[in-house]
Amino acid sequence: MNDEFPPRAQAVPAFPALGSYVIDTRTGRLGQVMDTHAGYVQLRPPRGGIEWYCPPAAVRPTVPAEDGESGWGR
Repeated sequence: MNDEFPPRAQAVPAFPALGSYVIDTRTGRLGQVMDTHAGYVQLRPPRGGIEWYCPPAAVRPTVPAEDGESGWGR
């Protein structure tokens, strides 16, 4: 039994900023953050295409060299 009061808050996953570019670490794909929904990040390929969902724990920010792959930069 946990006697801690008040109870410790559960960590809430951080969502990347809308419009930013991230890497889906599950696949290595570069995606632009379009939205968040039901605890997932909605990503779209930089030049358009079919969007996909990714858990926030599986995205990481891009580094400048990866942003160049998008053709858009930040």
